[in-house]
Amino acid sequence: MTTLNTQRIEQWQGKLQASGYRLTGPRLAVVEILAESQFTLDATQVFLQSRQNYPSIGLVTIYRTLEKLEEIGLILRVHQSNGCHSFIAAPQGHQHLLICRACRRAEYFSGDNLAPLMTTIGEERGFSIQEHWLQLFGLCGNCQNLQAPEEEHHL
Repeated sequence: MTTLNTQRIEQWQGKLQASGYRLTGPRLAVVEILAESQFTLDATQVFLQSRQNYPSIGLVTIYRTLEKLEEIGLILRVHQSNGCHSFIAAPQGHQHLLICRACRRAEYFSGDNLAPLMTTIGEERGFSIQEHWLQLFGLCGNCQNLQAPEEEHHL
């Protein structure tokens, strides 16, 4: 565990306590998993990883903890094209996500200039746009390299 991850975990624990939530062992296991992950994880993946340290943890605990972490802004829901969703640690400040469809590794990026587009869309449709999410899906460099030899083999 890196110093950055340790700091994030301690920060999340403090925010949970400040929001009135108890720090139970199973809840802390979920916090550690999500705070340390560079990958989007769905509830089942969090459940399976949590069971390594807490074999009696229930899936209901996972869902409740995910709900609480999202509610207080510590994790971000990532929407998948199949209608499901997964979660990742929320960014600091306003950033967007790049997500690999194969390995689910995620990276945050910033530097968009969507304000003119949002203003135009809002004006054309009579909306006052207040926020936006941008999640881009594709293949990371590692997964592209893994698929390239397979594609060459089929030629």
